[in-house]
Amino acid sequence: MAHLAALTAQRDRELLDVSLAQGVLELLGACSAGVYRLVGREDEQRHWYQCGLARKGQIAVSDPAWIDLHDLPDEAAYPVRQQALAARALAQVEVHATPLDPGPHLTVLPLLVELGLPGVLEVRTEQPLTAAALRPIQTLLKVFGNFQNLLESSQRDALTGLLNRQTFDATFLKASMPASRMGAGGPSDDRRTNPATGYWLGVVDIDHFKLVNDRFGHLIGDEVLVLVARIMRQSFRHYDRLYRFGGEEFVVLLRGGIESDAQGAFERFRQNVASYPFPQVGQVTVSVGFTEVRHQDTPNVAFQRADESVYVAKHQGRNRVLGYEGLVRDGVLRSGDAVIGDVELF
Repeated sequence: MAHLAALTAQRDRELLDVSLAQGVLELLGACSAGVYRLVGREDEQRHWYQCGLARKGQIAVSDPAWIDLHDLPDEAAYPVRQQALAARALAQVEVHATPLDPGPHLTVLPLLVELGLPGVLEVRTEQPLTAAALRPIQTLLKVFGNFQNLLESSQRDALTGLLNRQTFDATFLKASMPASRMGAGGPSDDRRTNPATGYWLGVVDIDHFKLVNDRFGHLIGDEVLVLVARIMRQSFRHYDRLYRFGGEEFVVLLRGGIESDAQGAFERFRQNVASYPFPQVGQVTVSVGFTEVRHQDTPNVAFQRADESVYVAKHQGRNRVLGYEGLVRDGVLRSGDAVIGDVELF
């Protein structure tokens, strides 16, 4: 019961996998437990090591959240995982144990989800797991699956499957104040001397979307939204955060790189949308504004800078990508201008 309580107390989707691994490790007295998720397109899925815990005082390990997709192992590299997912049933094999990866008996249990990323739970033990030992684990996995689906459905837009606006603030605050820059007493000196966080916030607005609804109807309008969301998933990396804020407005939280990298990423997405043959509608274009996330930013302030850039893009002819910092350098916008609600701050 304590493990179920700890599991269902989580509201952070990523930490939910950690709670699952911790619960299994303690229930079975296993050597190690790890969660692997499948990421990438359906025709190029790869294994992402979400979290791993070992019993003998070893530190928790995982792949970095920002790892490049092509640096992850291909799905076919682990046939036992494929077998468990395809059969929707556990698989058990004997493996070679090492000091860093102890336990000669490997049990792979599928994590079947309605929403989110499918994956497997891998458990290494000294002895093969019996049916009696597995029974409470399978109960735990059922609760885990139900709770994961509840979390995913509460955090995602029902139409497009992208993250919804309610989840944006928490993710943004993690980006604007990374733990690596925080000391025991609060923000480090580096935060004051280097305001950059390594994240870029982009606001995407579908051009003339009202005309699409007026001319073709709301069902076709909804199809356009779904297809734009699909193009977003194909255009950005698996660890970039994609949101639908409502209507025809989308938001991207892009990790890493300099201004030209962000410009290139958003420009690639813009071109992918413009070149896509939307059924019945034909061509659809988007206007994109982006800004660098700073440590002192609130979600509203950073969003407003990017949104001001979208406003300029609309007035310059639409179907373009403009960065706030570039517009300030060109004198089109003034640095420090921000709007929160109906109050202008200068």
